[in-house]
Amino acid sequence: MSSLVVFGVSSCSQDEKITTNRGKVKFETISVSSKLGGRIAKLYVEEGQAVKKGDTLAYIDIPEVSAKLMQAEGAIMAAEGQLEMAFNGATSEQMNQIDQKLNSAKAQLEFAQQSYNRLEKMYLDSLVSQQQFDEIRMKLTMAQAQVDAIQAKKDEVTKGTRSEQINQAKGQLDRAIGAKEEVSVASNEKYLIAPADMSIETISLKEGELLTPGYALFNAYKKNSVYFRFTIPESKIYDFKVNQELTLLNPYTEEEYTAKISVIKQLAQYADITSTSPLYSLDESIYELKIVPVSDLLEQTFYLNSTVLIQQ
Repeated sequence: MSSLVVFGVSSCSQDEKITTNRGKVKFETISVSSKLGGRIAKLYVEEGQAVKKGDTLAYIDIPEVSAKLMQAEGAIMAAEGQLEMAFNGATSEQMNQIDQKLNSAKAQLEFAQQSYNRLEKMYLDSLVSQQQFDEIRMKLTMAQAQVDAIQAKKDEVTKGTRSEQINQAKGQLDRAIGAKEEVSVASNEKYLIAPADMSIETISLKEGELLTPGYALFNAYKKNSVYFRFTIPESKIYDFKVNQELTLLNPYTEEEYTAKISVIKQLAQYADITSTSPLYSLDESIYELKIVPVSDLLEQTFYLNSTVLIQQ
């Protein structure tokens, strides 16, 4: 057993010199925030209230979610219609429309051909100019191209939908479904849920105020997460080892707790001893002990930053 300074209840008297073997009670903290921004419509808990995992803490009004959900559902309906058309091919009504367009294009082509024949003879007899003849020839070419395009469309519809078009329609549907899933996940963010059994320490905003994404609305202490923090100078750190068991004392209630050291770590360089901390030698490094209870302390009462002492 390391030779540690022994403290009694009198260790906290005003006349007693403060030593390295005085520590503080700590709790694991939890911050609860929202992924999306919105206005706080309802708070269901108060500061100091104990809640269980899964309890609803607050409701956040996010109007954009409802609008995006409607858009996603509309996109799904449109994509499903496109996919059904791709599988079934053209309807009889669509085929009739294509036939009507083809007949109209053929009539225009026939008229253009007749006009071309007339002007060709007149051109040969020098009764029309070269420009007039070129114009009617261009109209004939355009009319023929229009007939060819509509005929190709009819052939495509008659043979059935190409696999590429079906895959494209499937892709559009998958994309629309994914957008709806994304909105559904965002919709769940309207409710802030307790991630663990905990005690609410602070609530940062009030009802009606605007919550920005990532801002911690609730700060809480996780239940059954008590541990003890001690700050030890370099000259004393070799008295302690990881997994070493210690007896801790509450100087006010005289309750004793069996605990063990779980972590020993050096604090940041700026925490080194200086002339503002005259209890230790200058330029000593400072180390932190994290000490956890060996047994369950559910029946004990602890307050954040209350004092505990190390007993031999």
